[in-house]
Amino acid sequence: MASVETAAEHERILREIESTDTNCIGPTLRSVYDGQEHGLFMDKLDARIRNHDREIEKMCNHHFQGFVDSITELLKVRGEAQKLKSQVIETNRRLQDDGKELITSMEELRQCRVQQRNIATTIDKLTHCLPVLEMYSRLQEQMRAKRYYPALRTLEQLEHTCLPRAGQYRFCSIMAENIPKLRTQIRDTAMTQLRDFLESIRKHSDKIGETAMKQAQLQRSLDSSMCVQPRALIGQRSRREAAAAMTGTDSDGQGGSPLSEQDSGILDVENEEEDDVPGAQDLVDFSPVYRCLHIYTVLGLRDVFENYYRKQRRKQARLVLQPHSNMHETLEGYRRYFNQIVGFFVVEDHVLHTTQGLVNRAYVEELWELALSKIVAALRTHSSYCDNPDLVLDLKNLIVLFADTLQGYGFPVSQLFDMLLEMREQYGEILLKRWNITFRQVLDQDNYSPIPVSTEQEYRQYTSQFPLQDPELEKLPFPKKLPFSEFVPKVYCQLKEFIYACLKYSEDLHLSSTEVDDMIRKSTNLLLTRTLSHCLQYGIKKKNVGLAELVQVIINTTHLEQSCHFLEEFISNITNVPPDTANATKLYGTSTFKDARHAAEAEIYTNLNTKIDQFLQLADYNWMTAVQGSGALTTSDYLIDLIAFLKSTFSVFTNLPGKVAQTACMSACKHISTSMLQLLLDPEVRQISMGALHQLNTDVKECESFARAGPVAGFQGDTLLLAFSDLRQLLDLFTQWDWSTYLADYGKPTCRYLRVNPHTALALLEKLFKPMRETSRKNNVFAQFRKTDRDRQKLIDTVIKQLRNLIASQHHT
Repeated sequence: MASVETAAEHERILREIESTDTNCIGPTLRSVYDGQEHGLFMDKLDARIRNHDREIEKMCNHHFQGFVDSITELLKVRGEAQKLKSQVIETNRRLQDDGKELITSMEELRQCRVQQRNIATTIDKLTHCLPVLEMYSRLQEQMRAKRYYPALRTLEQLEHTCLPRAGQYRFCSIMAENIPKLRTQIRDTAMTQLRDFLESIRKHSDKIGETAMKQAQLQRSLDSSMCVQPRALIGQRSRREAAAAMTGTDSDGQGGSPLSEQDSGILDVENEEEDDVPGAQDLVDFSPVYRCLHIYTVLGLRDVFENYYRKQRRKQARLVLQPHSNMHETLEGYRRYFNQIVGFFVVEDHVLHTTQGLVNRAYVEELWELALSKIVAALRTHSSYCDNPDLVLDLKNLIVLFADTLQGYGFPVSQLFDMLLEMREQYGEILLKRWNITFRQVLDQDNYSPIPVSTEQEYRQYTSQFPLQDPELEKLPFPKKLPFSEFVPKVYCQLKEFIYACLKYSEDLHLSSTEVDDMIRKSTNLLLTRTLSHCLQYGIKKKNVGLAELVQVIINTTHLEQSCHFLEEFISNITNVPPDTANATKLYGTSTFKDARHAAEAEIYTNLNTKIDQFLQLADYNWMTAVQGSGALTTSDYLIDLIAFLKSTFSVFTNLPGKVAQTACMSACKHISTSMLQLLLDPEVRQISMGALHQLNTDVKECESFARAGPVAGFQGDTLLLAFSDLRQLLDLFTQWDWSTYLADYGKPTCRYLRVNPHTALALLEKLFKPMRETSRKNNVFAQFRKTDRDRQKLIDTVIKQLRNLIASQHHT
């Protein structure tokens, strides 16, 4: 099996040798020598060679006759060739003899041709040397004129075109040696101009930014509905020159800067025509940048130049972004800070759009991200020091203008608007502080009296300030009084002023009407629930506020509460958001004024009771007075004064809501009743006579007469008398000495003395019985009681015992 495969392989190699070019059979033969059957292959090869030899021999035998014929023909041709050779030699001899004269003429012609070629070579050399000299002369002129970019282009042409053509001459060698020095000089000079330019724009960036922001403000005022990029205002001259700076050449065919060759980066634009408003970039001569960029590009140092430019601009950015420590003190400080930043990025944006790769979009965006973070941090820090809402509002408008200006140049400014929304909270707090002072001033200046109006004009003036709707009041003739004091229209106007102040801040923040409406409503709620509420509490709790003032406060808050829906409509009108919009924030004014009114009512009750206590302190009862006839008892002086005071006070309550007046009257009567009962039960009063009880009973009757007269309208029947029912039943029990009824009916709903507490009755009975018991103890040593005294003593002891049993039974139950 192996021999068959070997034979087949040898056969393949032989075919390959036969069919392959001899130059390529090396690998084939190597495969033979690498194998183990070399001898066998040689045998095969010899056999194949013998085979081919036999075939060649057969072919030669087949064509031998033709070969013989060809030899015969060749012999015949030899003779003819000899004859032809003889003829050619003869012809050549004759030609040589005839051409000697021509050769002489040709030699003379050759000499002329050599001279002509030498002249042409000389002219050619001069032709190549003269442009070198002319170009070098132009180079010197351009260097003297400080036209460095054309000089560099001339230098390049001189080095790469003219000098190689001129050849190896001494003056060419001197020029070639000077070329690197000239390049270095041009490079250093261009870099110096660039440094001057960078320093110039650093100093004048605030002027550039101020111009850009003025243009943005002008554009916004011309047509706020159109989103026009501020770059559209850039002067056409600047665009044409910037484009020419990248592609144009000078009139001599040499590349050069199209702009002024002046080194200053700031141009004087004061003499331009009024109708040619310069753009922010028109203030800057960018030729040093373009010139230096071209020069470094030609020198093959563009990367070096780009890195240097970006590094220097980053340093300038850090300086620009560093705010002054007192920036927060004035708006001008903020404006200067923003102007410098805008000026910086206007320059970078212009360089981005007028150069090919000096700065790219990624580099500018990186700088802007750095700037944005530092700007936001600086504004947060410095704005936190501000406590003037007008300055905060001006700052907000300045930030909006700053953001709109840079947004017009393609910079994202969403973070600035987010920060403005954060500042909105601070602005609201500052407003609340200012309005807190304003409300307190209004409260302090208010006279707490209804506003008198004597003419229709005065009436309309007040109704224009506050939405008063009272048809009955309008029908009254002049002069008349408005129910509220000056506090109401002033507070209402201040609420509207606060809403306007909130609206001013919300302008130009790119917020929807719903968002503006929600912000205003939330801020107004804070004003109502926190600031105004505290001020009202402050006004109510002041020491010098009397009952009349508190009554007026209740009337004022009632009218302000009724005006809340007008405030809702006012906000809806200025924000163009319907009040019934879903999820709309509602004003909390109603609850605020209700709480203030309730506080005023509570203060009225407290003050009224305090006044009553002051009168009661004048009470001077003789608790041991003897019993007098009913006609001899008169009402105590302090009570007469107290009732007169109450009548006068309740007459002021006519403008109050009926429920408030009734509650105040009922509270006062209950307090009088409770206080008079406390006089009886005072621990310092240890003994009481029946005469004192009759005097107190007379005073209580006077109080009941006052209550029955109805000092405040609205009570049904003798409702007000219920305030004295506890005291009345107690006095009736003692004056009528109806203990049997009390003890028999105690606890029954129909009991006549239902409101008499056993503890109270026992305490008073002991005070009443104490003098009688002490007298009996003194007389009991040597004398017997009279029968009437003994019977009375037994009755009292029995009542006391039953009262104690009654108390004990209540305690167990």
